[in-house]
Amino acid sequence: MIELRQLTKRHRDTVVVDGLTFTVRPGRVTGFLGPNGAGKSTTLRLMLGLERPDQGHVHYEGKAYHELREPLRYIGALLEAKAVQNSRTAYHHLLWLARTNRIGPARVREVLALVGLESVSSRRAGGFSLGMGQRLGIAAALLGDPQTLLLDEPVNGLDPQGVRWIRTLLRGLAAEGRTILVASHLMSEMAITAEHLVVIGRGRLLADTGTDDFIADNCRPQVLVRTSQPDRLLGALTRAGLTAHQEERGAVVVDDAGTQQVGRIAAEAGLVPGELTTRTASLEDAFLRLTGTAAQYRAEALTGTDRHVL
Repeated sequence: MIELRQLTKRHRDTVVVDGLTFTVRPGRVTGFLGPNGAGKSTTLRLMLGLERPDQGHVHYEGKAYHELREPLRYIGALLEAKAVQNSRTAYHHLLWLARTNRIGPARVREVLALVGLESVSSRRAGGFSLGMGQRLGIAAALLGDPQTLLLDEPVNGLDPQGVRWIRTLLRGLAAEGRTILVASHLMSEMAITAEHLVVIGRGRLLADTGTDDFIADNCRPQVLVRTSQPDRLLGALTRAGLTAHQEERGAVVVDDAGTQQVGRIAAEAGLVPGELTTRTASLEDAFLRLTGTAAQYRAEALTGTDRHVL
């Protein structure tokens, strides 16, 4: 179990991590989400002792990272996959790490096979593609067979097969009772990988909850209706006190309503819907709704007349 208590870090006059308190529990994959500049990378560095907090602490079963002897056996981390000495082969890169924690060469060969790099283990890491470098970084994180994994964008550069592989791997490790924290911007992947979410914005905790509950708490239920007379339906819905709008292809979207209620209003207006379905919110929808005001860097959508500026 990982415990963060009042973790705070300032860079000059800016508070990058602001009193973060949360617990990452074993037996599940926990997604660590936040917009650019939210403080995720700094938090991970604080968790691994690469930076010192101005206040607060991080404990792994009651111990700080620097108190762990042979830390690779307890915590595996992937922060920057390409942080390798380019002249070393994949095998010798891992062997060098292994020797610092009294891990034998048999385990090096084992993790190389596990991540699919066994056939290129004698190639220099500097010549690896982005995806191959990512696999090497994951191999380094798994080297000590640790109880805890901290991974920053682990699927970056992986092909669809590799993405599925890492998803299955993380779920399997969590099922063994390990503690998994994954930072990512890929909402679609987090939606099917993470059972629990920790969301931060501008260094502060915004949410610490189950993935399904996060979506439900941050998105209103919607009903999508298609009819040959959308304007007439909009009028009926407005008179009934509901909020609705028409999308580009003529579909009417109704907020905070159920299909039975919308179907009844349509029938009373003499309309027969061609489609009447509940629109399921996505993790991306919920994330954007919660973090919209917490994003440090925001871009405005371009209008048709502005596109030529690019």
